[in-house]
Amino acid sequence: MKKMKTLSILFFLILTLIVSGCSSNKGGNEPEPAANNGKNTEAADQSATNGEKVTLTIYSTTNDQGTQDVMEEIGEAYSKEHPNVKFEWQFPANDYENVLKMKMAAKDMPDIFDTHGWSQVRYGNFVADLSDQEWVANLSDAMKPIVTDAKGMVYTLPLNAAKDGITYNKDVLDKYGIEVPKTLDELIAAGEKIKQESKGDVIPFFFSATDASSLAQFFDYFATSLLISAEENHAKALLDGNFDWNNWTPLAAKFKEMYDKGLMSEDVLTIRETDRPQLFAEGKIAFSFTAPGFVPDALKINPEVKVGIMPVPAIVPGDTPTFSGGERFTMSAWKDGKNLEVSKDVISFFAKPENLKRISEASGTPAAMNGITPNLGIYTEYYDMYKDIRVFPYFDRVYLPSGMWDVMQTTSSQILGGELTPEDSSQVYKQEVERLKAQQK
Repeated sequence: MKKMKTLSILFFLILTLIVSGCSSNKGGNEPEPAANNGKNTEAADQSATNGEKVTLTIYSTTNDQGTQDVMEEIGEAYSKEHPNVKFEWQFPANDYENVLKMKMAAKDMPDIFDTHGWSQVRYGNFVADLSDQEWVANLSDAMKPIVTDAKGMVYTLPLNAAKDGITYNKDVLDKYGIEVPKTLDELIAAGEKIKQESKGDVIPFFFSATDASSLAQFFDYFATSLLISAEENHAKALLDGNFDWNNWTPLAAKFKEMYDKGLMSEDVLTIRETDRPQLFAEGKIAFSFTAPGFVPDALKINPEVKVGIMPVPAIVPGDTPTFSGGERFTMSAWKDGKNLEVSKDVISFFAKPENLKRISEASGTPAAMNGITPNLGIYTEYYDMYKDIRVFPYFDRVYLPSGMWDVMQTTSSQILGGELTPEDSSQVYKQEVERLKAQQK
């Protein structure tokens, strides 16, 4: 009996060794999980060296070609260090929000994606916590509360910071003797002067309904001037849900006035966003209601074109110009992605100071991290000139529910197309805000 018991034990030990040996030898295709120490993770190094090929999908809101090129080049540099990691880049432009909404509904998010100002409110349930990454310690004081919650979770890596206003063609303003406008009425008057004296050869204000974000951006900028930045403002009413949307109508009316006066392109409904660099380089555009991300493409066409940046003019009497700010482009990791550790490692690679510096310089925007001083070249004098101008968060990110950007784009086009009056558009805003808030309860 004792002999049988001894044989049984021996058999069990041999079987255990065989099973253990099999489970630890998987042909090199399934590495053991690496400990997540939050630094440049070991998992990424393993996937890049053990023969496993990884393709990460990266979605970004970046529209301008120059910034896209730099981001792809940084990705290529990562792939040189990790030859088995490749990238599939997607830049959906105007369709970005709709594409990401469908992916959220399907619970099939990109490995890495841009949260475009909505890292906590819209994407909070989909992003991995990045608080254990080394770069977090370098977040600027202004950026930290935007991408971090009260519990310390870090939702996204801000690749750059926004200090957005209006980009203008300095050659055009100099030619027609125009000082930088400080109020919206002065801006419209400048547009009329340019149109008249150029005999219609210069488009005062560039908008493109085919890229309706250029229309919505006007409203997002000037909503702050109309409703928030003045001493007596509507901030509390907007947050409490008691805002009278008739107070929105003057902004829509100004937008329609600009169109009726021919201060936009005659083919605003069909002109393409991609036409802007060429027109700007040729001196055919005076003002663009956006950051200068498109300027590098214009400079390739005409290296001599002079560019200026100005804050958003005031609307309310007694108020002063402002900038809109926050994070510009970001990178978050999908928390349920099968390549999560590699994704976090890629984000850490992009967070290297030299890479963030390149992205800031390509996009013409300040850095979001301490210790990074990008050479903004032609923009430096303007950021220095306006260093004391107040910076407010983007209006829609604070005062409108998620989903309203689409409404802003649609109603703007409908105003230009004559489908909505300014008064009608205010009622659409009221209805859509109520609908979207009810959905999000």
